[in-house]
Amino acid sequence: MSYDTVNYETVEPAAPGMHFLRDPLDAENLGVTVLDAEEGWEGMEHDHAEDGQEEIYVLLSGAATVTIDGEDVDLDAGDAVRIDAGASRDITVHEDSQWVLAGAP
Repeated sequence: MSYDTVNYETVEPAAPGMHFLRDPLDAENLGVTVLDAEEGWEGMEHDHAEDGQEEIYVLLSGAATVTIDGEDVDLDAGDAVRIDAGASRDITVHEDSQWVLAGAP
């Protein structure tokens, strides 16, 4: 078969509201995460310098701030941001939101 499907709501969350889809979709080169986050949710500051993973965050609904290398980037529904692999990043959610996060080397 040349494709795989999954409903993200059937995938066990890796953290509250965070559904990693790479393994269930048997993806080799692309990571995709769906994040359902309540107001006040905060991520963990991290980077991908070692694995070279560039990421794109798409905010589907809600409002949030992504802090990238110490600079706050405010996002509203429909906004997207691309983050270099070596840049530190962290999410702070200001109102209930839904995201699609994608990353690949």
